[in-house]
Amino acid sequence: ARSRTVGELLAPTSPFDKKCGRENWTVAFAPDGSYFAWSQGHRIVKLVPWSQCLNNFLLHGTKNVANSISTRLPRQNSDSGQKNNPCEHIIDCGDIVWSLAFGSSVPEKQSRCVNIEWHRFKFGQDQLLLATGLNNGRIKIWDVYTGKLLLNLMDHTEVVRDLTFAPDGSLILVSASRDKTLRVWDLKDDGNMMKVLRGHQNWVYGCAFSPDSSILCSVGASKAVFLWDMDKYSMIRKLEGHHNDVVACEFSPDGALLATASYDTRVYIWDPHIGVILMEFGHLFPPPTPIFAGGANDRWVRSVSFSHDGLHIASLADDKMVRFWRIDEEYPVQVAPLNNGLCCTFSTDGSVLAAGQDGSVYFWATPRQVSSLQHLCRMAIRRVMPTSQVKNLPIPSKVVEFLCYQI
Repeated sequence: ARSRTVGELLAPTSPFDKKCGRENWTVAFAPDGSYFAWSQGHRIVKLVPWSQCLNNFLLHGTKNVANSISTRLPRQNSDSGQKNNPCEHIIDCGDIVWSLAFGSSVPEKQSRCVNIEWHRFKFGQDQLLLATGLNNGRIKIWDVYTGKLLLNLMDHTEVVRDLTFAPDGSLILVSASRDKTLRVWDLKDDGNMMKVLRGHQNWVYGCAFSPDSSILCSVGASKAVFLWDMDKYSMIRKLEGHHNDVVACEFSPDGALLATASYDTRVYIWDPHIGVILMEFGHLFPPPTPIFAGGANDRWVRSVSFSHDGLHIASLADDKMVRFWRIDEEYPVQVAPLNNGLCCTFSTDGSVLAAGQDGSVYFWATPRQVSSLQHLCRMAIRRVMPTSQVKNLPIPSKVVEFLCYQI
């Protein structure tokens, strides 16, 4: 089935605009669904209120030029940032933007720093931040409501390829870089760098937190997937199975599954707690043998994203296709065409998939179905129980297999 197009945001271009540097490497939705951000290329990040963006799609059809939104959205001056009156911003980051991440604060989550009274920033509950990772190794932190630059984090020596905030509201930020390291920053401690995670021998492409913020997954220019304990800042295990560079990763909403995308033309669904591959989604038929896995350059998988229903994932490959999969079915349930796609992510409510290419963003309606009561119960249990505990429950083996996503 073909997926239905919802809309598109097209970056403005001039006749002399350079094609290189206009790549849209990253798109992101705010945790509360209030904002959408994407890198337009050439240093520019666009921040738009998501609800007003959707309304424009409904009013004006699917096509939309990014700069024309500003004629219909109220502009906000830098002194009157109001959470209840979201407005758009155009942010010049000063260098090519490779990564974006939204972070929101929960006041009761204390900083790990002791001298809390010395802080320049006291992030309240209504705070929404945008982190941008740049080509020169810097990370800039912006206030989403005002568009103001708050912090400039400098420690990486190469491109900051990916960023992820801990979902628990602690404003712990992890950055993945081509300098082969991951760095952990505490924004409640004015952006103090707390830890450097070393283990990757080559570029680090991506990182993702588990929903309970206890585990970090990182992937890079190697076949291994790294899992880190974020309480001890130590490596838990490496997941071995891919046959080429692993470029993207994301946990399921209940933390029981981990999706990874690789240049070996495959997406794997893992049980991260025991390191087992539960599902394989191939983008080349027949699948290439391991020795040729890197040769199918037109089927390299670029990005993968988990829907909030825990049943669907989306993948984006170099064969000009976006695919929607169910985690319990072998073939895609929906597909959509996209040239030069680089990144994709589901909206906060899971109803829309955003995918970026060459400074523009395209949106599709996602496969929707009412989750079964069985699946909802499974997700509720798996949010609080790792696989080892589930296997010790005094319940029938078939139920254990279902809870472990093995049937």
